[in-house]
Amino acid sequence: MAAGNGTAAQLTPSAAQAFQGYVADVEARLVRQHAKTQHAQAKTYPAALDGRSGGGNQWEGDLMPGEVRTEPVNGGTRQLDGALLHHWRGMAIIPGATAKDMVALLRGRLPGHSAPEIASSRVLADDGETATLGVRFQKQVVIAIVIDAEYKVEAKLTGDGRGYGVSRGTHFWQVDDPGTERERRRPEGDDDGFLWRLNSYWSFVQAREGLDIECEAVSLTRDVPRGLGWLLSPIVANLPRELLESTMTATRKALTEIAATEASR
Repeated sequence: MAAGNGTAAQLTPSAAQAFQGYVADVEARLVRQHAKTQHAQAKTYPAALDGRSGGGNQWEGDLMPGEVRTEPVNGGTRQLDGALLHHWRGMAIIPGATAKDMVALLRGRLPGHSAPEIASSRVLADDGETATLGVRFQKQVVIAIVIDAEYKVEAKLTGDGRGYGVSRGTHFWQVDDPGTERERRRPEGDDDGFLWRLNSYWSFVQAREGLDIECEAVSLTRDVPRGLGWLLSPIVANLPRELLESTMTATRKALTEIAATEASR
């Protein structure tokens, strides 16, 4: 069964507005957390300072160098008008990596930051403050999915081996017949709804064990209409988490390779 065969959806204005309101709250929280971590002396993940139920980081002292873990935030998924909002968090410790290398990686200035789901990635523009990246996602789940996206990316050091990165998706187009003469992009928000929005919020700090990195990914997909659960549920339920996991793993791999290269010089 091909994408587009009876799976069409449409992004509603109310769902788009709800997503914007949600990420505005996330960004406000992260601003507060980054302000606190600038004065923190002990190793801590920024999210541990605020926003976790019960307080404190459940992984503090438990996450091993080189390991990647993910967890749902606020239940992971919430229902909107014809859409699902997904919020996941990933963490890792990268031995030998530096905050400076992380900034360069996020801005697309270093090779190797490519997850298996990313068919291509290129810098479209960079004014020194904000980079515009063009990315093509491809994923084979129950069906083949190809999506072109554009992101505005900011990544900066905040001093003392700390920094942050923000990647906000500005455009998402589902692609039909990719790689052929018939290739075309569907209108934004009027497609199969596998990925309508995706923002990623990175926080990182250098510690004795290496570079602590954290990413919160907030995405928007279609919901699952009655009768199509067998087709759509494995996609919309798992795609946001799988994209975060593969991105974290690719980031770990790239930073590890960069650290090894710099150590050998």
